[in-house]
Amino acid sequence: MSQRVERSGLQVAQELADFIETQALPGSGVEPSAFWAGFSELAHEFGPRNAALLAKREDLQKQIDEWHKAHLGLPHSHIEYRAFLEDIGYLLPEGEDFQIDTSNVDPEIASVPGPQLVVPITNARYALNAANARWGSLYDGLYGTDAMGSLPPKGGFERGRGARVVARSRVFLDEAFPIIGLSHADARRYYVHKGALLVDDQPLIAPEKFVGYKGHPKAPDAVLLQNNGLHVELVFDRTHPIGARDQAGLADVRLESAISAIMDCEDSVACVDAEEKVQAYTNWLGLMKGDLEDRFEKGGEVVTRALHPDLTFTAPNGGELTVKGRALMLVRNVGHLMTNPAVLLKDGSEIFEGLMDAMVTVLIARHDLNKDSGLRNSHAGSVYVVKPKMHGPEEVAFANETYGFVEKVVGLPEYTVKLGIMDEERRTSVNLKECIRAAKHRVAFINTGFLDRTGDEIHTSMEAGPFSRKDFIKRKAWIGGYEALNVDIGLECGLSGRAQIGKGMWAMPDKMAAMLESKIEHPKAGANCAWVPSPTAATLHALHYHKVDVFAVQAALLKGGRRSHVDTILDIPLAAFQKWTKEQIAQEVENNAQGILGYVVRWIDQGVGCSKVPDIHDVGLMEDRATCRISSQHIANWLHHGVVSRDEVMQIMKRMAEVVDRQNAGDPFYKPMAPGFDGIAFKAACDLVFEGRVQPSGYTEPVLHRRRLELKAS
Repeated sequence: MSQRVERSGLQVAQELADFIETQALPGSGVEPSAFWAGFSELAHEFGPRNAALLAKREDLQKQIDEWHKAHLGLPHSHIEYRAFLEDIGYLLPEGEDFQIDTSNVDPEIASVPGPQLVVPITNARYALNAANARWGSLYDGLYGTDAMGSLPPKGGFERGRGARVVARSRVFLDEAFPIIGLSHADARRYYVHKGALLVDDQPLIAPEKFVGYKGHPKAPDAVLLQNNGLHVELVFDRTHPIGARDQAGLADVRLESAISAIMDCEDSVACVDAEEKVQAYTNWLGLMKGDLEDRFEKGGEVVTRALHPDLTFTAPNGGELTVKGRALMLVRNVGHLMTNPAVLLKDGSEIFEGLMDAMVTVLIARHDLNKDSGLRNSHAGSVYVVKPKMHGPEEVAFANETYGFVEKVVGLPEYTVKLGIMDEERRTSVNLKECIRAAKHRVAFINTGFLDRTGDEIHTSMEAGPFSRKDFIKRKAWIGGYEALNVDIGLECGLSGRAQIGKGMWAMPDKMAAMLESKIEHPKAGANCAWVPSPTAATLHALHYHKVDVFAVQAALLKGGRRSHVDTILDIPLAAFQKWTKEQIAQEVENNAQGILGYVVRWIDQGVGCSKVPDIHDVGLMEDRATCRISSQHIANWLHHGVVSRDEVMQIMKRMAEVVDRQNAGDPFYKPMAPGFDGIAFKAACDLVFEGRVQPSGYTEPVLHRRRLELKAS
């Protein structure tokens, strides 16, 4: 148990108080007394309102459950169902048209489409990697992955594969930066003459795409190009092993890759108490100050990782051009649901964690806003907060007011904090326009998240009947309608050129060829950012934004009008026919159970909130609480409707625990679940399944937090 100190009526864990008073407050410009008084007022005045919003969620869910119970077995009437949702205030009338008026937005949010990383803030190395993923080597991305159809051979450099990488990269350059009468594959010399780039004396077809260079103009060390807002750096070095064999001396092609990165305090972390929250806040502070470092051993040597500096080039007119060296960093706070024992209120209850995140992460961001030089995050003077798991406009309005209050306490101008609304709960999806309206002065981001959205879909309609198998849920009409309507409404509300419209994660970090083939659909759908699981994936996904002019796509979509409507989203993806064989049922449950166990055992035992978990076929998948939510809710639904029995599920859980044990045999920190099946991690996984139907909105956090705290206490 943490020692506590009293601050303005709050009982604060000693380690959190020490962090705030000795690290976060000094240099922020905020007086300690003002901070603690404001923090206490936020906790005590906003807390009861937060609780009331959660109570409304539960009340609406109970009414929906009762409606489905009363209509179970009857032909589904969409008209009656929609009228019912309107009557209870779940589905709200859509108001008149409007445009957001978010101001002081950085170009990475407003005008530069590109990949977006999401990374657990508790891991300093990962956070630094994500921030530094603004630039990545196309050569490395193609050589070191299966992007060209096969994995690299083991051992040393394979020259034939290297030649294929160079050829593929030259094809990209021809597509994005064509030269009059010449291919980059045949180029022997790049040089600058009278402010223009010439390649073997030939200009680019679009000469304005040349924006800078390094070194001597007659033999530059680097050439900077720009296409669709994204930069590409050609690096020349005839002493480099690659450049020495290249006729033009081209040693690498570096792409501007992760334009933005979400530093995550939510789904990808395991933070259940003051100790773990301080770890998260400490890393965020290091990023905002610009001094975060991480030392680790690699290849037998100690490596120090820090934030990359900005890049400086000579502009075509001879002036100096500075290009950002790091991704623009957003911070994802937790949602409205959970409380945390790091701070206790006057009545002894725990603080709502979302309120604590708001207060502390915005305070920390002041360190970036106070700078006028050095490693700056926001040059526009804004703080970017992504707020997940909000249900409807009232909850968005509450978040909007929360950040307004925090701005006053820490002395920031109104609407300094920009808000990202994650469209991942059905009550938000069907009321998206009104959700955006509720924060129209600070909205800088909306996105879709299939996994959490599906988990909420199952829980919301739990009583309606058995859901389809997961792969078939993806094929139902509702998901396409949801994805399209999110973009359409975002464009109607004026987000183009002012805010990000995002798409979800590519979950297979080792399958880059498949990503290159399919993820181009995101910019084609009008999304000006989409999530990727690694810096390498960001570099490869950046190729899509060179091929697709997202703002041209958005303009065409806006002109065409809405492609979907709320009625499509309300089409519940239930199983049309329940003629599954025992083998099909078992395979579905096994797949879900294995993913749950593989994720939960690391969450509980090691405090790892996001993992690359091998699936039942040993394909590595990115797992976080969103993936865990959909899998646990799916089994809970089938249990509830008798598709599978409790005994059958328990036997599958035990079998899959043995599979997970084998998959983790090489991890020295791993604690096997078999043969006893009596560890806290295994019990937590079972709780998620067998108690899944009664979890609030089907969320995994209450179970995971309770069991992790139990393990830490033991």
